[in-house]
Amino acid sequence: MKVLNKIFDNNKKWAEKIKKTDPEFFSKLSKQQNPEYLWIGCSDSRVPASEIVGMMPGEIFVHRNIANVVVHTDLNCLSVIQYAVDVLKVKHIIICGHYGCGGIKASLDNQEHGLIDNWLRNIKDIYRYHQGKIDALEDENEKVNLLCELNVIEQAANICHTTIVQSAWKSGQELAVHGWIYSIEDGILKDLNVRVTNKDDISQTHRIK
Repeated sequence: MKVLNKIFDNNKKWAEKIKKTDPEFFSKLSKQQNPEYLWIGCSDSRVPASEIVGMMPGEIFVHRNIANVVVHTDLNCLSVIQYAVDVLKVKHIIICGHYGCGGIKASLDNQEHGLIDNWLRNIKDIYRYHQGKIDALEDENEKVNLLCELNVIEQAANICHTTIVQSAWKSGQELAVHGWIYSIEDGILKDLNVRVTNKDDISQTHRIK
């Protein structure tokens, strides 16, 4: 219980610190949220979305899961995207992975991990698509990190292929999808040069008329 009490103590200190800076902060925050960003990231405890980009509560809408995967049968993730796009009217969707991701490592080791193996199948498919390029690397860490990057690129494409995002583009809504990756070792974000702003930037196969 002492550990949990420490969490509550830390919460009080945090809230007081915010109120000293802006006494009306929580009052204003409670009335509405108006973020411009949806962040889809990994559940890894070392990658806290708001903190690594220096944003305050209310500035970024967040969804996290193991290995930052966007699957078209995942109603949880799709519901978050729809709410962010249709209701909050975010202008940017950021899919952010991180180097050394445990989920990515597990997808490469051919070991049985239990229920999560079904989730990791999505990443194994990405490995299969790029197996020649990944296997050409000798260093295991480099293999993992390359797959971390390729996974971000693939998930960014999956976001763009949703009817949610394409409908927003069709209606003229300002919306960009970005692919980034984070290094836990130095705390720095890297832009993977993935930025999609309309359906003309995605494959013909996935475009919705």
